[in-house]
Amino acid sequence: MTVLAMGSKQDELGRQLEQGVRALGLEVSPEMRSKLLRHLELVEKWNRVHNLTSIRDGSKAVSLHLLDSLAVLPYLSGSRVLDAGSGAGFPGIPIAVARPDMQVDVLDSSHKKYAFLRQAVAELGLKNVRAICERAESWRPSERFDCIVSRALAEIAEIIALVEHLLAPGGVIAAMKGVHPFEEIDRMPPEFRVRQVHALAVPGLGAERHLVLIERA
Repeated sequence: MTVLAMGSKQDELGRQLEQGVRALGLEVSPEMRSKLLRHLELVEKWNRVHNLTSIRDGSKAVSLHLLDSLAVLPYLSGSRVLDAGSGAGFPGIPIAVARPDMQVDVLDSSHKKYAFLRQAVAELGLKNVRAICERAESWRPSERFDCIVSRALAEIAEIIALVEHLLAPGGVIAAMKGVHPFEEIDRMPPEFRVRQVHALAVPGLGAERHLVLIERA
């Protein structure tokens, strides 16, 4: 691919991201947008050798990864956030880029994905992100989290089982789902309850998205 073609591709993705962010009603600076696109570049580069994500098309990745991650921002609270099962850094890295006031831990048990997360954190200069290579259920950090966000990790009851020991008093588990997960909610353990379910409109995605906020009963 020529330098000119590469530049025009990045310009197109940049416009798509800018329009999407505006549609979400978020304020993201040009520097932040640049870091978000750089994150996608790194994913694409690593994907040539390691299968981090099945999405290879840049314009799909802007919607499915960046905008999907950013759509949850208005509903997250607290200063300490955990992205459990982060994979290629979604949603944790976009959250950290857009919210530098939050301390975000991106957790994955895969050494390959952990290596990518460390590289991405370093190259993007993210002082508010820490990459962790552990299994969620056996990890015992010194501090617990105000918000634990999970994207396509497992069914809600399983997510709770994996991370409940990591949740600070008054904290919230934010489960990112596709269609409204009525049956999963019915199977939740009785010591937890749904605080709210938010329907998310992710620009360019063309699929249902819901964010389920869960707290201790």
